[in-house]
Amino acid sequence: MVTQDSPIPAPFVSEVRTVLPEWIDFNGHMNIAYYVVAFDLATDDAFNFFGIDDQHREKSNCSTFTLELHVNYLLEIMEGEPFLVHTTVLAVDAKRLHLFHEMFHAKTGELVATNEIMFVHVDMKKRRSTPFHDHILARLQEIAAVHASLPRPPNAGRSIGF
Repeated sequence: MVTQDSPIPAPFVSEVRTVLPEWIDFNGHMNIAYYVVAFDLATDDAFNFFGIDDQHREKSNCSTFTLELHVNYLLEIMEGEPFLVHTTVLAVDAKRLHLFHEMFHAKTGELVATNEIMFVHVDMKKRRSTPFHDHILARLQEIAAVHASLPRPPNAGRSIGF
């Protein structure tokens, strides 16, 4: 298990999870909504490593909100199949965090889906954006610097169109 004291992995790798029966739709594969659930669970794993965890939220009365997200569905994944998510910090500034997730089939290694997501740090009392606390920003910048050595994911920054 990766903890906040572990060396910075590049990319960050989530725990292995399994496609649950309730995630399956009428086509017999994981429903589109549950890809977002799976990516959200991977975000939680990464945020715990970053220090944006329950303790941070309780102590600071701050959290993160999603501003925008994009999902690319590349391959089907079926009930009971294992997957894991690689997370790369693409960018960070005083208030925002830009992540890119890649979901892989845990047995075959095939890329199943990607998720690009932009977060904003929010003061929960004011319900307005607020800068990350200095220690969190420093941690995110440190991780972003390590992740900058990774190749930029091909689907990062894509827009939808014909």
